[in-house]
Amino acid sequence: MKSFLTEIKEHFGDGNYEGDQFGGANGHNGNGMPTGLPNNFMFATGIECSYPTIDNGKTRRDLLAECDHYNRYKEDLALVKEMGLKVLRYGLPYYNIQLSPTKYDWEFADLAMAEMQRLEITPILDLMHFGVPDFIGNFQNPELPVHFAAYCEEVAKRYPWVRYYTPVNEIYVTAKMSAKDGVWNEQLKSDKAFVTALKHLVAASIMGTQQIAKHRPDCIIVQSESAEFTHELRAEHTFAVQMQNKLRFASLDLLYGHHPEGDVLNYLYDNGMTRREYEWFMAGEPPGYQVMGNDYYGRNEKIMLPNGEVCTSMDVLGWYNITHDYYQRYKKPVMHTETNVLEAKEAPTWLWKQWVNILRMRKEGVPVLGFTWYSLIDQLDWDKGLERKVGTVNPCGLFDLDRKPRPVAAAYKMLLQEYGQITIVPHGELFEVTKAPATLKVEV
Repeated sequence: MKSFLTEIKEHFGDGNYEGDQFGGANGHNGNGMPTGLPNNFMFATGIECSYPTIDNGKTRRDLLAECDHYNRYKEDLALVKEMGLKVLRYGLPYYNIQLSPTKYDWEFADLAMAEMQRLEITPILDLMHFGVPDFIGNFQNPELPVHFAAYCEEVAKRYPWVRYYTPVNEIYVTAKMSAKDGVWNEQLKSDKAFVTALKHLVAASIMGTQQIAKHRPDCIIVQSESAEFTHELRAEHTFAVQMQNKLRFASLDLLYGHHPEGDVLNYLYDNGMTRREYEWFMAGEPPGYQVMGNDYYGRNEKIMLPNGEVCTSMDVLGWYNITHDYYQRYKKPVMHTETNVLEAKEAPTWLWKQWVNILRMRKEGVPVLGFTWYSLIDQLDWDKGLERKVGTVNPCGLFDLDRKPRPVAAAYKMLLQEYGQITIVPHGELFEVTKAPATLKVEV
């Protein structure tokens, strides 16, 4: 089997995609609903769009279908508008659009994107969310970066008004669930399969971003990644758990050209990454303006007891402390890109706790660009990681599956009324760009 670097060379030539080719790398108290001005903090929600396969590829989980978004997309987008939100994390169904290396079906995407444009909703366009088209197979395929790059270019050409992108959602989680934990897609359980998936996914994100930037040089890349940590309550820590706490950085290390710790690098080499591949990743950052999005659920943070039992710790450190570690490592502006709880009655309190974390981060001078309650509508089967298709409703949305508001919707509206016009940086309204060249709308 060819390496992904060989695939890249055959399709794009040698060296064309190393490094960054496109040069990318308060006067108001904040009260009132969001205005949509460029310098405003981005209050967002998202529409759950996961589409991994299970049952050894026989069953496709498509949450857009299971939550009836395909039929109710206008209603769902109207709810975003009704909430007073200006920004939406939105995932197009990649597996249903790129039907072959050269064949695309844009029917639903065109309808949804046109409605967003009509409603003046700013999408953060999510291009790969836990799955790939059938013709690619899974994340072990070295051709993935090439096919995905072609898809990204077609999206950028088709929707030139879009500036914000998440090329590959939660790279680390995707690789781990598919190739290490054996739950999705290839359903493998080995370190070598994990490293293979990881490098193909990161390469896909880099290659896809390069193609987006060809058509939108001012693109803003919001890289959503899970903020995780395991507290090991043993007098002497084990190598396996400590390595897990280091490997959570591996996807962003490769994406941002940040050299990992020596033992992580040895792990990558021991499990199939070549020196040439590693040097390719370290050659430079992807193009565009890079924003580090951290997704935080209380269930991301775990405690391992002395007997090996693992339990959910629910924000012992919290989003602030975990994300601060990521910020110190990469020095990127950050965004809280996903959060929820699976119990509806606890959601309003969880929302306020996350906002306290954001205010604390901002107080320390860390540039926090936005916050996302994920998702707009309730989800299905995430209590079991989509591993089995049961249809259990997870009441974590701003609205239930009948599109009726849950208590957290009222809480979010209250938050928006109080803070909706805060700027990303103090007095940021002084730096607004009011006019732009005819070809591009300049935003900050």
